[in-house]
Amino acid sequence: MGRGKIEIKRIENATSRQVTFSKRRGGLLKKAHELSVLCDAQVALIIFSNTGKLLEYASSSMKEILGRYEKYHEGIQTRRVAQYDNDVMVQYWNHELLRMKQQIECSYQTQRHMMGEDLGILSLKELQHLEQHIDIGLSRVRARKDQILLEEINNLRRKERQWHEENEMLLRKIASAKGRTQVAVKSFSLQNGVNPMETREPPSTDEVSVRFSAQGNQPNLRENQNLQTSLQLA
Repeated sequence: MGRGKIEIKRIENATSRQVTFSKRRGGLLKKAHELSVLCDAQVALIIFSNTGKLLEYASSSMKEILGRYEKYHEGIQTRRVAQYDNDVMVQYWNHELLRMKQQIECSYQTQRHMMGEDLGILSLKELQHLEQHIDIGLSRVRARKDQILLEEINNLRRKERQWHEENEMLLRKIASAKGRTQVAVKSFSLQNGVNPMETREPPSTDEVSVRFSAQGNQPNLRENQNLQTSLQLA
């Protein structure tokens, strides 16, 4: 007959508990050794009895196996933390994406309402609130427009003053140039004995006729003088 199954629970009798511990400890160490040899596995077994006695088995170096275990355990923990962080980040960005989509849709809806579209879904209170927002926005637009117009007017006035000053400066330069020209003409006239302010009138018709008469009688006077000279000699 086969061996019957026993109930797995703590053995109350201390002697029986110690006998069972000794038997099963040996079997466990034997199985660990067989596993390491048959499967080429690194096996480390650590047992503390109820009296505090340490029993251990290692297929190679216990320190090497424990070091590998610690590294593997740290790697598992790191991967778990990284995976947790990734899950948290993915959840966070999904939440942010959903929030941004809702915000964009709300902005589009508000823009349509501001343009006078899709007003049928709004209640009276919402329409009054929208009207207040439109009035406030319109007043701000008008204030900004008036400010820009005032700035343009000030700029035009500033340019007008600047052009007026430049015009007066040009007039002063022209007047100064005319004065220098007149002084140069007077200086030249004085150096050459010519009075630039003198006005000569053209000779009259009588003077011209007298001059021509005088010029025409000059040969007769000479003949008379010659005749008188010849008579005196005779």
